[in-house]
Amino acid sequence: MFIVYAIIIFLVLVFVHELGHFLTARAVGIRVKEFALGMGPKLLKKQKGETVYSLRAIPIGGFCAMEGEDEESDDPKAFNNKPAWSRAVVLVAGSLMNILFAVLLLIIAIFIQGTPGTTVAEIAADSPARVAGLEAGATVTAIDGTKIENWSDIAAQIAGKERVTIEAADPDGTAKTIETALYKDANGDYKIGITPKMEHPPSYALKSAGYGFKATWSMTKMMYGVLGQLVTGKTGMDQLTGPVGIVKAVDDTAQHGFIYVIELAALISLNLGIVNLLPFPALDGGRIVFLVVRLFTGKRISDSFEGKFHLIGFALLIGLMIYVTVIDVGRFIVG
Repeated sequence: MFIVYAIIIFLVLVFVHELGHFLTARAVGIRVKEFALGMGPKLLKKQKGETVYSLRAIPIGGFCAMEGEDEESDDPKAFNNKPAWSRAVVLVAGSLMNILFAVLLLIIAIFIQGTPGTTVAEIAADSPARVAGLEAGATVTAIDGTKIENWSDIAAQIAGKERVTIEAADPDGTAKTIETALYKDANGDYKIGITPKMEHPPSYALKSAGYGFKATWSMTKMMYGVLGQLVTGKTGMDQLTGPVGIVKAVDDTAQHGFIYVIELAALISLNLGIVNLLPFPALDGGRIVFLVVRLFTGKRISDSFEGKFHLIGFALLIGLMIYVTVIDVGRFIVG
């Protein structure tokens, strides 16, 4: 099943990326010759207007082939004949779609997980709360006379105390007051041994959006940190992972539940968006670099030369993928 998950993730994320290129290309009047999902031989194809839409045999990758993208063309709707700002928008759109999709996935994941409420879901065996007689399903209403409205209130009221008085509403609706001791966990935090029930109040939808953006920003900083370590040599190329490693990661996360698969998909989508903006030939970032250079040099760099340069970059990327795949096979399959 995890292989199916991995294929779906690959196809969806590539589709999102190429859809960004496709929609913006159409919006600025660039002719799209083919919009393909997958690579290799065509399984299905349909001509609609000036674009061929195709599904290909190998379920990894995809492309949005635009007129004049890698060759010189006299077509007024060709990529090479459009203003620099139009081409820049099209180039950035794929990565931007992946980044926004990552935000959306994280918002969904965070909302599904919910926010801890004041109702007790579980009580640890031999915990002070169980010894004191607190029951699963009870709703904590006050601690030491202070009204409790959310889970953070509970943490705040028990912090630094050895004993507390808890007022709760039992599952049958009767009020109950108990006195319980506390213990310190490995981090030095005071606990009574209860796990909250996760809730999904309407107000949490907006909070989920904020948490989703914050989580995306944290992931982005982490990824740029790793890229910086690669550039400075603090992290070796053997630490990179490719398709095999991603499939293994999907397998590992799927065992913990679908919510973790969504979070992994968000991480991969964000990674795809960020990596594609790197100033390397064949990547969108490399094409943007050429776009900026040609603003100052004019036609001294021909379309054919840029196309060949990106072709070399693409070959290097294929070589890198083969390298990390060999490493992944040794790490996850043979080893």
